[in-house]
Amino acid sequence: MREAKLFYVYMLASARNGTLYVGVTNDIVRRAFEHRSGVGAAFTHKYRVSRLVWMEPHGSITEAIAREKQIKGWNRVWKLKLIERDNPQWLDLGAQLNGLA
Repeated sequence: MREAKLFYVYMLASARNGTLYVGVTNDIVRRAFEHRSGVGAAFTHKYRVSRLVWMEPHGSITEAIAREKQIKGWNRVWKLKLIERDNPQWLDLGAQLNGLA
């Protein structure tokens, strides 16, 4: 039997209440490491947005992309509320995933 593949919608921040980035990936550990290493998206490298502060798993890439587009269409306050709801201390989840915390 094949293991179900998960896809993640995630948000990065430069700092608490800083610049935000919304993305989607099929490997959250690898992608968080890439962003932390500065080899992620050009935007995240330019603005030093590397802290993984929120993520949400999905069972299909179609669902994940639809959710990513939905969140990208939100205003900043809604995005901040989503982060605060799940990660009120703005911990760097990427550091935890990569064993750095």
